[in-house]
Amino acid sequence: STPAVSPQVGSHRDISHESLSLFRLLEPQIEILVLGTGDRVERLHPATLKQMRECGIAVEVQDTANACATFNFLMNERRMVAAGLIPP
Repeated sequence: STPAVSPQVGSHRDISHESLSLFRLLEPQIEILVLGTGDRVERLHPATLKQMRECGIAVEVQDTANACATFNFLMNERRMVAAGLIPP
């Protein structure tokens, strides 16, 4: 069998429906995906955000430092959350 390979994400430009596919496969399903886009908040393609919403996953896009804080806050609230973080 072929191992699943996650697409490499080096910058916010690499974030796509395909690169987020792992988050749609998690069990139990997450309700919120926190994305940290590095030193500053970057806009993601609206279609990518729409596709995640259609899968029942809200996406929060922030700079990475704030994304870490948001992730920790949501974890403390026992929310079903995951994070994708690009180093600043």
